[in-house]
Amino acid sequence: MSLRNNGRLSRREMLKALSLCAAGSTTLGSLLTGCRDSLRTPESLERLGGPRRDRLDGKPRFLIVVGAAGGASIVDSFLAVRASEAGANASKLNTFADAQVQGVGGSPFRAVKVSSPRLGNIPQAVNTDQLPFVLKHKDSMLVATSVGTSVNHVIAQKRSITGNAAWLGRTLQECVALQYGAGVPIPNVNMAMGGYSERGTDHSLPSYCYGEVVSNASLWPLGLDGGKGLKDAPPRDVVELARRTRNALDSRSVFGKTFENAPALQRWNEQRIVGQPALEARDLINRLNVLPNQPPTIPLSEYGLSSSPDGDRLRALFPDYMTDPVQSQAALAFLLLKYRVSVTVTLGPSFNVAVGSTREQPIASPPLAFDFSHTEHRSGQAFMWSRVMGVVDKLIELLKAEPFDETSGESMWDRTLIYVATEFGRTRNRPNDAVEFSSGHDLNNGFLMLSPMLKGNTVLGGMDPLTGLTYGFDPRTGAPEPGKMTTNEPDIFSGILTTLGVDTSGSGLPDASAFART
Repeated sequence: MSLRNNGRLSRREMLKALSLCAAGSTTLGSLLTGCRDSLRTPESLERLGGPRRDRLDGKPRFLIVVGAAGGASIVDSFLAVRASEAGANASKLNTFADAQVQGVGGSPFRAVKVSSPRLGNIPQAVNTDQLPFVLKHKDSMLVATSVGTSVNHVIAQKRSITGNAAWLGRTLQECVALQYGAGVPIPNVNMAMGGYSERGTDHSLPSYCYGEVVSNASLWPLGLDGGKGLKDAPPRDVVELARRTRNALDSRSVFGKTFENAPALQRWNEQRIVGQPALEARDLINRLNVLPNQPPTIPLSEYGLSSSPDGDRLRALFPDYMTDPVQSQAALAFLLLKYRVSVTVTLGPSFNVAVGSTREQPIASPPLAFDFSHTEHRSGQAFMWSRVMGVVDKLIELLKAEPFDETSGESMWDRTLIYVATEFGRTRNRPNDAVEFSSGHDLNNGFLMLSPMLKGNTVLGGMDPLTGLTYGFDPRTGAPEPGKMTTNEPDIFSGILTTLGVDTSGSGLPDASAFART
């Protein structure tokens, strides 16, 4: 495909390229929120941050963002403080009895285990033992300490994925979609809430970079085909004839002629005429569908549909996928990456209560997620950390078992990074020796990341046990810098992109070499 003398593509060339890429979205919302042409010249791509493929080996890498809404406290998990380390301050700080903080041999990480399985007013047992997770995944874990710039939920959520507008306001997901997403149908799928689901502020990006927002992960795949799933639907060739007739009439209408050069209408027509058939050709309505065929309640076969080939194992791993949004999101996230529909997916709990599936476990998620700590800090943190670790562990196991390709011997996990993006930390003070107390928002905290591409078994920064506050690090060398309390949101942002092989040339981002495995 070549550019004409004036640097513009003909409509036929544009449609051919879009058909090959199958780029774009399936909903009107993302079609009309957008940008300039989704195809760029090499010069414009360079201005956007370099070529859209891994500068190392030409193969895609994948990003999973888990939004830890409400403030996941790093001192209630991997950097917990023992009472004996805090000295005279122990009874007034968020410290744990020494026996409740388990060390991990040969590792800087710690793991909390509270002796009582039932905490506070949460009416069910809570898995408080974090050690199995840390032992299993420590070699791919990295914790980077942080100081944020906002304790407002939505603002802090967004800054956790933009590095506080570190690179033209782009989100991490948009950067990954730009680098690796030009050849996949829906590069950036976002199932999270609030600021985690917002797009960035760089309006010059191709439209496919922006997140496709999914509100119901269990049912969303059923909308990926305009003809399947309808009883007594006409044959596909008849549907295509009707579509061609519709397109011709639309283009000849007064509206079509008046606005034929409007960018929004051009994008809409490109997606409807080329993008939608490309999606349908991949049979995503079935391949991404976790629902089982169970007549009469779920009679998929009556509508010409089937469950995903991976449906049985995903329903076994995520049995509450119909009532627990995070389980359904995790199942869909895996399928989106496996079938190369997306290169980045975002999921996470909302502030709504999620019900459990049994009388013994009536609650899957408390109200306000991690922000339940306003009422009961210890129980809220223990419950939500268990929830996040459980979903992350299952995603990793699925990705480890999935080959990346047939030649390299790599798994999908070898090329994936999971970023647990909390908003902020929690205040460190408590009443004297209280085992249950409330906490507020605090800028000081840390982020958890997991990937074989990271410098695993690593804490960047450190913890002052006398205050319970984390301190910073040199993003280039990884050297700890005790006393450093300045914000480092751009460092976190840059470290993730560096690890994922995203070309950040000309971005002005700090050198964050300390994150990536060498």
